[in-house]
Amino acid sequence: MKEAMYYKKGDNKDVYCVLCPHYCKIRDGNAGKCKVRKNIDGTLYTLNYGKVTSYSYDPIEKKPLYHFYPGTSIFSVGSFGCNLGCDFCQNWEIVYEESLMMDISEDEIITLSKAKDSIGIAYTYNEPSIWFEYVLDISKKIKEESLKNVMVTNGYINEEPLRELLPYVDAMNIDLKSIEDSFYKSICKGSIDPVIRTIEIASKDIHVEVTTMLIDGENASFDEIRRLAQRIAEVDPSIPLHLSRYFPAYKMKLPSTNIETLIQAKNIAKKFLDYVYIGNVWGVDNNSYCPKCYNKLVDRHLNEEIVGVENGKCKKCQYTLNFKY
Repeated sequence: MKEAMYYKKGDNKDVYCVLCPHYCKIRDGNAGKCKVRKNIDGTLYTLNYGKVTSYSYDPIEKKPLYHFYPGTSIFSVGSFGCNLGCDFCQNWEIVYEESLMMDISEDEIITLSKAKDSIGIAYTYNEPSIWFEYVLDISKKIKEESLKNVMVTNGYINEEPLRELLPYVDAMNIDLKSIEDSFYKSICKGSIDPVIRTIEIASKDIHVEVTTMLIDGENASFDEIRRLAQRIAEVDPSIPLHLSRYFPAYKMKLPSTNIETLIQAKNIAKKFLDYVYIGNVWGVDNNSYCPKCYNKLVDRHLNEEIVGVENGKCKKCQYTLNFKY
């Protein structure tokens, strides 16, 4: 265990966690909503520092990041716990169950991040923002090695810790669960405003892509897709949006998303955003195209290959593109 950052001490050994927008009041002996920050005798400790439940080498596109070093591999690592409570959680075994944990030293993590042509570390699988102290420490060391730090996050973090972390992060994929706050409250046990704020703040400093998992009858109406795309476009229309197919998991047993829903949603979103992709569906066209002349930029038919980008611009029309490579 390690003493947590971002908390305040109260009376009678109570503590107040200020890492995320839940602002948990935690009594002695209890943990916050995330289950990984525990009050022990009036001091808040992290229970997940250095604790790893899953790791793998993944294509960067699997995060998903389509515009950040296409075709590369990244060492992906995760711990346990989450500060949201989504009924459809796709990684609920890691988040909510007592997963097999291991301790990996900082030196081992750095060694693994360099192996197999990895460009760095992706903090993923569970919610990395509640792994804050460890991610902050490791990300500083990764930057010293001239490697990349990537976060796959729900974006549910307060502004001060986010700004402390951002200088060491190169890219984020941020889950925007829905454009409706009622969806966040009833199905995810959170709220939308902090997530929008994270997208706004992070996109000014680092590469950001957004993922929305569409669920028929819950967050996939065409009006909602239009408003979601418009809201992202207000921040930056060049932010790539990934519309991902839902499959039944954890508490939610609704049928898988209709593929036609995803295709129509992509067509709607592309009226407002430069780059829209469909996830979790085999056989769809997820190549990248120039928003201006529709020249193919990245071919993903077999392997990811940059074919139409040169010096950050479209080879054909010289349009400035949102790609890091």
